[in-house]
Amino acid sequence: MDTVAPAPANPRPAGGATQATLREHNLSLVARIILGASTPMSRADVAAATALTRSTVSRLVDDLLAGGLVREVAKVGGGLGRPATPVVADDRLCALGLQVNATFLLARLVALDGTVIAEEAVDGDFVASDPAAVLPLVGACGTRVVAAAGADRTLVGTGLALPGLVRPASGTLLRAPNLGWSSVQPAPLLAAPELGPVLLGNEADCAAVTVAQPIPGRPHGPQDFIYLSGEIGIGGAAVLGGRVMRGQHGWAGEIGHVCVDPDGPPCPCGSHGCLERYAGLGALVTAAGLPATAGIDRFARACHAGDAAAVDALAAAVDALETALVSAVNLLDIPAVVLGGHLGRLADLIAPDLAARLGSRVLAGRFDGPTVRVDEHVGADAGEDRGPAATGAAITVLEGVIDRPAAWIDGIGARARG
Repeated sequence: MDTVAPAPANPRPAGGATQATLREHNLSLVARIILGASTPMSRADVAAATALTRSTVSRLVDDLLAGGLVREVAKVGGGLGRPATPVVADDRLCALGLQVNATFLLARLVALDGTVIAEEAVDGDFVASDPAAVLPLVGACGTRVVAAAGADRTLVGTGLALPGLVRPASGTLLRAPNLGWSSVQPAPLLAAPELGPVLLGNEADCAAVTVAQPIPGRPHGPQDFIYLSGEIGIGGAAVLGGRVMRGQHGWAGEIGHVCVDPDGPPCPCGSHGCLERYAGLGALVTAAGLPATAGIDRFARACHAGDAAAVDALAAAVDALETALVSAVNLLDIPAVVLGGHLGRLADLIAPDLAARLGSRVLAGRFDGPTVRVDEHVGADAGEDRGPAATGAAITVLEGVIDRPAAWIDGIGARARG
């Protein structure tokens, strides 16, 4: 498989446009029009949608065809003149999404049309683990998944979702408290150079991508929302206009470490009374008097059965969620909250009450929302899909190619000439 570094998002230069930047812009525009269409579009359709000339669109589509971003399908007849040839996303172009979780590892290969080509999961206990032992395991998963997909696939790169603070530009995981990892450079430890360049991402940020954009280049879900995820703790992301809000350091949306009680219990982050000390899975099962390995389904069953300790733990979690979310929604004026991770599994127990509380307390409540919904990837009906973050990591890599298709296309040409 071919590998080229994924292009960074937001590629527009600060200076004036040149012929190269204009081509880059128009290639990305045409790619997004084609990939975002719900039905296949012809070159004439693309020209009409972009206001570019047909000859310009034809050249740009030819470039996208050469780069493997799109492919032509059977011609459509009807009417006068020559039948049109529709153009669609080329599902041979793929990105690999890797995810390290406290209880599992996951590798998932996602095509440019959003299809999951292949995947592999490994269950285990990775709390307080050694990254030098764990990362080669997930790297090996990724290698097997890519090999299983077949030689006709083209890998553009790999995204790695981690439950902690990351610096994507330097490829550094600063801290993942629940894994016990600090100051790690994960890419070399994967021991899988065949997977190409590795783009790090926060687990909650990556999972939020799949809610806003389950198919690369095609916004489909809500575009403005606060996302909550988690296993042991609570992760979070804020999405505005379909894009994850990053902040100066890339750590925006860390709602799990919003203080809901200054006198509350200490948190591994160094603060006290953080949201995850009340609504994280570890906090819930401990407060309910259940074993640390109980899991969210056992906790939910205890709540449904009326177990007093579990019910009290759930009530404390909803109180904490209310406090944190009221502040976040008022600060950002975001109209929706999406529950993922173990909170999504508890949605029937917490979503109605939480929505009512937010409706009565946030500034916009009396006028418009906010709504509380469940991430469909992790809700009670989601089956075995435990890895929306792996999907989001792959989509993020593919989005980089869509943002800067010329970098990918010209890289192919340069390598062929070499």
